[in-house]
Amino acid sequence: MAAAIATGALSVLAMAPFFLWPVLAVTLPILVWMIDGAGADRRPLRAAFSAGWCFGFGYFFAGLFWIGEAFLVEAEVFAWLMPFAITVMPAGLGLFYGAAALVARLCWRKGLPRLLVLAVALGMAEWLRGHILTGFPWNVLGYALTFNLPAMQMAGVLGIYGLTLWTVLALAAPAVSAADGAEQRRAVRGLVSGGLILAAVLVTLLGYGAFSLSAGPAPMLPGVKIRIVQPSVPQRDKWRPEKQREIFLGHLALSRRSASGTLDDLEGITHLVWAEAAMPFMPLSTPEALAAIGELLPDGTHLVTGALRIETSATGEARRHAYNSLMTFDTEGRLAALYDKIHLVPFGEYLPFQATLESIGLEQLTRMRGGFSIGSKPRPLIAVPGLPLVGGLICYEAIFPAAVVQGEARPGLLINVTNDGWFGNTTGPRQHFHQSRIRAVEEGLPLIRSANNGISALIDAEGRVLSRLDLNQRGVIDGLVPSARAPTIYSRFGDLLFVLNALLFLLAAFVAPQDG
Repeated sequence: MAAAIATGALSVLAMAPFFLWPVLAVTLPILVWMIDGAGADRRPLRAAFSAGWCFGFGYFFAGLFWIGEAFLVEAEVFAWLMPFAITVMPAGLGLFYGAAALVARLCWRKGLPRLLVLAVALGMAEWLRGHILTGFPWNVLGYALTFNLPAMQMAGVLGIYGLTLWTVLALAAPAVSAADGAEQRRAVRGLVSGGLILAAVLVTLLGYGAFSLSAGPAPMLPGVKIRIVQPSVPQRDKWRPEKQREIFLGHLALSRRSASGTLDDLEGITHLVWAEAAMPFMPLSTPEALAAIGELLPDGTHLVTGALRIETSATGEARRHAYNSLMTFDTEGRLAALYDKIHLVPFGEYLPFQATLESIGLEQLTRMRGGFSIGSKPRPLIAVPGLPLVGGLICYEAIFPAAVVQGEARPGLLINVTNDGWFGNTTGPRQHFHQSRIRAVEEGLPLIRSANNGISALIDAEGRVLSRLDLNQRGVIDGLVPSARAPTIYSRFGDLLFVLNALLFLLAAFVAPQDG
């Protein structure tokens, strides 16, 4: 169990920000051999499940430890929950890997076929954890093969779940095939055959990426220039009433200065972008703030910002609905467009069984009484004047493959506002940024990303980072906005190619001859 946990934890090095993907060529074979060894147990299925669960627990514990930082922002209230958060969540997510190992063991065959079966089982497990109980597809194994710009282009074809299948097969094949050889000559032959599988996948991955990028960057949108603001407000100060005015004035002051630091009062800027919940109050209920926004914005300039709002029930009920929103304001400080977040963070923005848990004194991290409400589904596109239709993504809504664009119409641009200040200087904000970047590649859409603290950036439809502000940097990004590419294969068919690849893997597993 200790070996399985340690092996899973080591596997996180394949993810952002390390991208040491060859580590999976060691850790995935160890998982395979543990499932092999389960066959010698009196209860092989239980032993296989245990190996998969321990591997998963280690993987998610090392990959999600940063969640504990959020419980230290108001340590006097939430610190006691941190040990539970950083152990219970990995334990729960580990069940998916345990189930994958159990199912794979049921279909276990000698030689290469068992790798194909395990790839499908883990791929399905990743897909399920991205959908069950609102889903949490963080650090899906397929991200290991998005380690550079050419490699990540395949996400626009297979999606991150499809890449998971090839990640498991290609990286496990060399060591497993070599170990399957009972004698030296067969071991060398196995190593060569496994190495050829890995080489074929990498050549295809990088070759397709180079071909996709050979067309060069897409043209910029005419007449559009944006300014992205990253104020880097400490999360501890974010919601203190005495800090509200200072934070708001800080946003106004930053917005008036160019990326070079010169005072230009937004001259030439058509769109100003602030982060999630940029104003630590309800702006629609604060006329002074709306007036200041109108005074800030020159003629023809619009502000796109994350903000909170309260809506009283139209039926006259006492119940109020709070929304985490993306708002657009015009030069008069009037609301011009609105999107309400539809994928809320459990225990961050709402509690399961909200009323019951609140009645015994529990509350979510945002401490919004009653929790936040869900906006209209499917996700509506935002008509921001001067921009193509916008797909709004608030915080971790950007980590869900095939869900960033919903409905019939396709946006021309994604805007992701977030606040990763909750998670300190850890791997969490860096992983969040990379996953958001892959959504741009999957959909073939440029991405504007504004973080209160985290990584703000301007990204084109191929995932090129045109400009960025790193964690704990305070400043602005000025830039032109790239246009969208033609719809990618993944944007048109979603996870259908993942399903087809999985069926192909299963067919190959049961047609291919067994070794040994």
